[in-house]
Amino acid sequence: MAELTQGQRAPVRRHASLKAVAGAIKNNIVLIIAVIAAGITCIFVPVDGEYLGYFDFRTLSCLFCTLAVVAALKNIKFFVWTADIIVRKFKNVRNVVIALVFVTYFGSMIMANDMALVTFLPLGYFALESCGRKKHMAFTFVMQNVAANLGGMLTPFGNPQNLYLYSYFNIPAGNFFAIMAIPFAVAFVLILTVCLFVKKDPAEVLTGVQASPSGWRTAVYFVLFALSVMIVFRVFPYYYGLGAVVLALLFLDRKAFLKVDYGLLLTFCAFFVFSGNMARIDVVKETFGYLMSKDPLLFGTLSCQVISNVPSAVLLSKFTTDYAALLIAVNIGGLGTPIASLASLITLSNYKKHGDNVKKYIGIFLLINFSFLAVLLGTGYFALAFVL
Repeated sequence: MAELTQGQRAPVRRHASLKAVAGAIKNNIVLIIAVIAAGITCIFVPVDGEYLGYFDFRTLSCLFCTLAVVAALKNIKFFVWTADIIVRKFKNVRNVVIALVFVTYFGSMIMANDMALVTFLPLGYFALESCGRKKHMAFTFVMQNVAANLGGMLTPFGNPQNLYLYSYFNIPAGNFFAIMAIPFAVAFVLILTVCLFVKKDPAEVLTGVQASPSGWRTAVYFVLFALSVMIVFRVFPYYYGLGAVVLALLFLDRKAFLKVDYGLLLTFCAFFVFSGNMARIDVVKETFGYLMSKDPLLFGTLSCQVISNVPSAVLLSKFTTDYAALLIAVNIGGLGTPIASLASLITLSNYKKHGDNVKKYIGIFLLINFSFLAVLLGTGYFALAFVL
């Protein structure tokens, strides 16, 4: 091949640069929107001393610790090893799909929904591709996405919005579990029922067995994860846990800090500013206050469809004291449109890398998401009546 001249190389470099910029924008679209939204509100509410009060440092610290420890566990391939063992125990496509979906479902309870998807979506592709069943990938990815959004709702640290609301409203642990138990149980039944429609075609994973991770590192990281959880449950001041996790990982795995999703942390910070300013704008206070006073569950769920569940949680928390309704709303509200949760955007991005029929994926996604959302919205009203 003839070597390109300098004049020919320039357009190629420009194209590569534009492509890189487009990729960066695409991968950080939620953060960009959050920063723009925060910037617009700063026009109406000039920066002053009250801005410092917008930030929930307990939530940010816990989220950082959890993401860092999960990154360290990923670096020793703990999750891939564990999931690989689970998948290899099943011999047909239905069981493989169920295993992948419920590894994600229960994984999201301890490692947050977006991190569960980052960890287990590649495993889904690997398992289906290795046994020649890629035609099931669209369905499997959609169900893993639904599982991540709904599995994480049972624990305060399972979804970022839970972490925020649990801290913001100082919700007692018993109340939290009582509120979310019924929607969680119904979600489990719905997910399992839909997965049972997959045919029992034979499947065999042909790739090599994953090597087991370091035993002592795994144990230490689980201790650090326990410290992160204790921050959520207010066992000790959050800065103690933050200091312990940072110091430990500085010695054990500094690379884990490079893999922390800082975009998510910055997104939270931007929406803290956005929601704090919105709550100080009179017309917004009156409108949102009125809507939240009428039906916080419905309005909260609808809000998620437009601005996503995490920013909805941060914003709407300023306009209601009914944390039970808001908690259910921003958890089930992650279903629906592809922008209803960051987890859904992560799944769509991963499918574009591995799948070959995005329209099919979107069709399955919308059908399952809105069907589940309708059932769980009704379940939410029942749960509120039952709990209260």
